[in-house]
Amino acid sequence: MNIKTGFALLSLLTLLLKSQCICAQQQTATINIDLNAETGNMSPVWAWFGHDEPNYTYMKDGRKLLSHLAALSPTPVHMRVHNLLTTGNGEAALKWGSTNAYTEDPEGKPVYNWHLVDSIFDTYIKLGMKPYAQIGFMPQALSTHPEPYRHHWKPGDDYNDIYTGWAYPPKDYNKWEELIYQWVKHSVARYGKKEVESWYWEVWNEPNISYWKGTMPEFFKMYDYAAQGLRRALPTAKIGGPEIAGGSSQSGMKFLRAFIEHCLTGTNYATGKTGSPLDVISFHAKGQPTLVNGHVRMNMAPQMRDIREGFKIVASYPQTKNIPIVIGESDPEGCAACGMATNPSNAYRNGTMYSSYTAASFARKYLLADSLGVNFMGAVSWSFEFENQPWFYGFRDLATNGVDKPVLNVFRMFGMMQGKRLKVNASQMHPLTAVIDSGLRGANTDIGALAAKDKKQATVMVWNYHDDDIQAAGQPVAITLSNLPARTATIVQYQIDNQHSNSYEAWKKMGSPQNPTPGQVKQLEQAGQLQTVGKPQKLQVKAGLLNTTITLPRQGVALLKLNWE
Repeated sequence: MNIKTGFALLSLLTLLLKSQCICAQQQTATINIDLNAETGNMSPVWAWFGHDEPNYTYMKDGRKLLSHLAALSPTPVHMRVHNLLTTGNGEAALKWGSTNAYTEDPEGKPVYNWHLVDSIFDTYIKLGMKPYAQIGFMPQALSTHPEPYRHHWKPGDDYNDIYTGWAYPPKDYNKWEELIYQWVKHSVARYGKKEVESWYWEVWNEPNISYWKGTMPEFFKMYDYAAQGLRRALPTAKIGGPEIAGGSSQSGMKFLRAFIEHCLTGTNYATGKTGSPLDVISFHAKGQPTLVNGHVRMNMAPQMRDIREGFKIVASYPQTKNIPIVIGESDPEGCAACGMATNPSNAYRNGTMYSSYTAASFARKYLLADSLGVNFMGAVSWSFEFENQPWFYGFRDLATNGVDKPVLNVFRMFGMMQGKRLKVNASQMHPLTAVIDSGLRGANTDIGALAAKDKKQATVMVWNYHDDDIQAAGQPVAITLSNLPARTATIVQYQIDNQHSNSYEAWKKMGSPQNPTPGQVKQLEQAGQLQTVGKPQKLQVKAGLLNTTITLPRQGVALLKLNWE
């Protein structure tokens, strides 16, 4: 073969490959939804958020983001934060916060100061939100190991540096019980009995790892005394735990089972009676991204396995099968404050990858709960905002410097989905078992949907997701809805992609300024809002059927909202 012939064959092969690639991209995925095939309630399990740094709550950008979260949800949003009892001056820092709620005078008598705790909870209550009130961490004056106490961790440092005196058991369990009693008593006086009765209280965070420097029995004892103080102040208050790390890890499963069994049949350390109050059960679930050939590769499988095993354990006890479950942290990985500069595998956080992952993973959470018949109440997205940090630094946050990131728009979409969830048949949606086993790494992207219907309304969230964070051209998605009780329906399409609802792409087009002008900030704020594609369309419904086709880029998310008379 001469060189000319070789080049000709190579060119022909390249054209064939491109042709096959184009055909693959243009192959239409199908989604079929029957409005009569209800599968459960479209419960707002997504309307739960949390973060390490409680003092951000009442700061400028924190208040702004909370107002956006409150506005997007038709039901109260729940907030979970660490460090509500941590000793300090209220200075905010990465993975740190304090309220100075408890100190002692020179004679060792308790001194209670609720000013900063009130500043946090007041912010929630004024916005119609609910504290998912975390009882923790240990005040310095009560810690069995009070020094060192304040840590100064920063991204890139050893993560174990954060575990200081706040992580230890109390040196006096009666003072610990009295602290919780005084806190709840104060809350009832400030917000009213009815309001505080509507909250869930939970004890500590990830006690099966270094967040708890005591033994398992010491944790149960600390829990019992906290519950005793809570119920002494408000007998109708709701409490639970244990917020273990890694629902499918050996230490997590062992701890969760032991905790449930202690609450059901163990001897209560505070009262001497059998059992301890248990109104909500919580555990954590995390994915595991890596860097592969210069791009991020997500791994949803570990997160789904954590959820499956946690659900299974709760369902295995007849006494707990119907108790509400909160996945106290449910995220693509484990460190919100680890930016992409120090952790390159976290580079998914600014763009649409985080959006499509969130859509695809929450749909599977509903399916897992359905399959195991548990009372799934909430999944906390451990992501909020970080004050006075570089723009788009790659933290796991919902906004940067007061500008909403693309992922927040997925929650705006969820906020429009109400009523009953509907069964979805999708030609390119990977089965739940496959996602649990190996994530979403096949040759085809995961094009799936979550659908709901309410009175004279239906909503369909569609995503085009893959674990590999690679951009690709849009793929046609043909959507058919059957059993619509109308002759016409008006459809509005919202979308998150590189051209819509995406402040990050807008910022990059500006040249990625770290000191944007007021005019640029305003443009970024507008780009961060949820945007529509085109204008509302009035479509014909024939024999109860409505057909429409959209084009959705890889890692894009769309919401179709249909209304009829």
